[in-house]
Amino acid sequence: MNIKIISVGKLKEKYLVQGIQEYTKRLQAYTKIQLIEVPDEKAPENLTETEMSLVKEKEGKRILAKVRDTEFVFALAIDGKNPTSEAFAKQLDQLVTQGKSNLTFVIGGSLGLSTEVLKRSNAQLSFGNMTYPHQLMRLILVEQIYRAFRINRGEPYHK
Repeated sequence: MNIKIISVGKLKEKYLVQGIQEYTKRLQAYTKIQLIEVPDEKAPENLTETEMSLVKEKEGKRILAKVRDTEFVFALAIDGKNPTSEAFAKQLDQLVTQGKSNLTFVIGGSLGLSTEVLKRSNAQLSFGNMTYPHQLMRLILVEQIYRAFRINRGEPYHK
């Protein structure tokens, strides 16, 4: 299996970088993982709806340029399905069984994802109704992917 995580913006917080590095190191025993950052679009605090759409569209084009046709794409979206860790692990296992071994996860910028990215996605995934900083979502996502591999292999992992 090959896993790609595409995220908007440069991660600067040292503690998040260290956490992500730890989980990606652990994941190397199970899968190939690639982390890709695409530039975020600079935008002032108060944007109109049109300006917000334009920002998401520009970021979306950068994201989609990194996605191949053969990849199964999960878009992280607040309105996506909110599975348990066990259900998420089962979904990943089923995808591999179906021959879908190139999985891509997309994390949008602070305004979310463009309509085009959401349309391209094969599934939308949510980590609950709460809002998380998109930088923190990278750490949460790699931890949940790692947890999924542990669950699927029947290996112990804290609950």
